[in-house]
Amino acid sequence: MSSSAAAKAKAKAPALSDQEIQQTYVRLQNELQALARKIGELESEADEHSLVLVTLDEALAEDPDRKCFRLVGGVLVERTVKDVSPALTHNRDGILQVISTLTEQYKTKEKDLEGFKREYNIRPVQ
Repeated sequence: MSSSAAAKAKAKAPALSDQEIQQTYVRLQNELQALARKIGELESEADEHSLVLVTLDEALAEDPDRKCFRLVGGVLVERTVKDVSPALTHNRDGILQVISTLTEQYKTKEKDLEGFKREYNIRPVQ
């Protein structure tokens, strides 16, 4: 065996059994679904933050010292609108950043799954 043929044999992934291929395919699909669910949950949470911020902005314009209540770690605390609004904006921005990161991870996983499907010639049953 020539050295280039040996290098190619080492570079190629070991052959998987049909059961291992199926398990890997299902695992990759499940990971994609989990990422999609998490992205959906976080988008919903970001939307809720945005709705509250719209309401707080109206209250901020009227009376920045107006009392409002915020749930922090399961405890309802009293704050002023001017204190809560920046914190809520910061939280929403953090959630949007996590969504962006998870979306990139989703795209990468999706490419991995497509590559796996091509490599093992997997086609959905119709």
